[in-house]
Parts: sequence; C-alpha cells; structure tokens
Amino acid sequence: MFLDSHCHLDKLKLAPYNGDLAAALAAAAERGVQRFLCIGIGIDNIDRVVDIAEQYPSVYASVGIHPSEFGGSEYHPADPALSAGMEGVITRLRQLASHPKVVAIGETGLDFYHEGHDERAVQVAQLDSFHAHLALAKELSMPVVVHTRNARRQTLDAIRSVDSSAAGVLHCFTEDWDMANQALDVGYYVSISGIVTFRNADTVRDVAKKLPLDRLLVETDSPWLAPMPHRGKPNEPRYVVDVYHYLAELRNEPVELLASAVWANFHRLFPVG
Repeated sequence: MFLDSHCHLDKLKLAPYNGDLAAALAAAAERGVQRFLCIGIGIDNIDRVVDIAEQYPSVYASVGIHPSEFGGSEYHPADPALSAGMEGVITRLRQLASHPKVVAIGETGLDFYHEGHDERAVQVAQLDSFHAHLALAKELSMPVVVHTRNARRQTLDAIRSVDSSAAGVLHCFTEDWDMANQALDVGYYVSISGIVTFRNADTVRDVAKKLPLDRLLVETDSPWLAPMPHRGKPNEPRYVVDVYHYLAELRNEPVELLASAVWANFHRLFPVG
C-alpha cells in the first residue's frame, strides 16, 4: 500500500481524465496509492485544498503560504495580498487548521534560489513568514511541511529555534546529507520526490540511501517533477509508485518493506485519523 505525502491536487493537469479529479485519484488507487496529502501554498488555494480533502476520504490537507509567494524573481512577483503582513494570514491558517482533515501547517519555508534587486527584502519576508508558520504549528502541536532551497543554515536555525515536539518534514529534499542529518537530529523527516530518478541527482541519491527507514517519506510534488520514465509529462499521484520502486532498488530493500515503513512514518508524523 502506497501513499503520496506531498501533492498539489488542485493544480493537476486533468485533461487525460476529462477534468475529473476523482478519476485521477482512482487511477492512483489502481496502482495501490491509498492516501494523499494535498498541500496549500497560497492565499488563493488554501480553501480549495481543504475542500478537496473534505470531499475525498483518502485525501488530507496542509495549509500554508509558500515562500515563492513573497516574490524573488520577475517570473513570480510577490502576492499583493501578503503586503499587509502575516497577522491576518496566520489567523486564517489557524481557522483552517481546526478542520479535521487538515493535518499540517505549510508548505512554508525558505527559497533563496532567485536573485533580484529586492533580494534582501524578499528573504526578510520569507523569514518572517516561516517563523510565523513555525510558531503557529507549535501553538497547535501540528507538524510543518517545509520547502528549503539555497537556505540551508537559515532553515536549520529556524526549525531549531522553535523547538516544537511536533517537528515536520523537509519535502522534495535536494540538499546534502549533512543538512538532512541535522534535520533528523531535531526530529524532522525527509521526503524524497521523483528528482531522485533524474540523471544528475547524485546528491539526492546519496541522501536517499542514507536516510533511516523510519524517517523517510515519499512524494510526487505533482503536477511537477515527474519521475523517470515519465519525465517531461505532467506529474500525477499515480507516478509515486515509480519513485517507491526506484528507491527500493537504490536502497536494496523490498518495495513492500519500504512502502510499509513510509505508511507508518506518515501516520506517526501527521495526525491522521
């Protein structure tokens, strides 16, 4: 039995399913994918992901504001709805977090990959948001779904500073083993996506081989980052099975053992009923 620990069901490319999300979830279920965590990333979709979780018994939701919503490149300007500060946003996230199908805060975190004339202002805004999300998660005793790119020290400093017993997960991990190991030391899990199948992903493969079985999660991050042999296509939850099989071979473990461990890890981390 498989699960997809991080997917964006509201953004799936549903043309192959005549626009029917239920059909996409059924296609995943045919391959043994029985649980999905649908991730909120912005003001414009957090209500939608909760609606999806409410509609489908196999789907749970996480609510948060992705760091890219604060800008950082000409391709993704800051969301003007965030310009007034985080207080109202956190109030809304707190309200949504009371829903029984919401099991985590996030996707939040830091992404310092893009550079621009307002780089410092963007980083400050992301840090303020990340700390606010972490504080809310600690207040509610909920885990955090963390995005991190080119911000290793700042991410680790932030998650250490909050010292929450609920911890969280570094999703779609692309950093090195040293960072992963430090995150494990403070109770975090690490999630591996289809990137591990990419030809140039040696660092991710190194981490994937070293991760303790009881701290590993597996995801698609769909509709992005389709694994081999589907690379170049829109990603979808049914492709998570290919990631499991690749990881099982990489780690020299039976896929059944890997899937069982990931299932247990997911239910240990997230308050899933």
